[in-house]
Amino acid sequence: MCPMTLDRWIAAIFLVVCIVYAYTAWIVMDANLLPFERRNPVWPSTFPKILSILGIGCALWVLVTSKPQPIREDEIDHRRLGEYKTGQALALVGLMVAYAFALYPIGFIASTVVFLTAGAAILGERRLHVAVPIAAVAAFSIWYLVQEVLGIFLRPWPWFV
Repeated sequence: MCPMTLDRWIAAIFLVVCIVYAYTAWIVMDANLLPFERRNPVWPSTFPKILSILGIGCALWVLVTSKPQPIREDEIDHRRLGEYKTGQALALVGLMVAYAFALYPIGFIASTVVFLTAGAAILGERRLHVAVPIAAVAAFSIWYLVQEVLGIFLRPWPWFV
């Protein structure tokens, strides 16, 4: 029996996610169809069904064909995760979650400037006089493109403004 390597663990987790996705596509989405939608050749659940089948097939293929191989020096060794900068990665993930929660109350421009500046600081940028203007230009440019060019409403300022 082949020991569970990192790629097999990831494939096993992906398989579980795909099975849950398949259940949602085949059972839950189809149960909520309107009567006239049931006669259509293509349902809203058709593409999710195809994706779930392909995902399950890919996960099973990785699980069956994966063989343990020695880890090269330039690859990530899951047995030495403590030696990598996992603190920075977890801080960035936490910052992304905080950014998602801050979008509505603070507004897109302010929350994006804070997110980009804090992300740059986490990654090692210490020149705030450079990071803040770049983040402000990027946030305003993205807001302008989404709001004015694409015509999608994006709340730029805090809720009380």
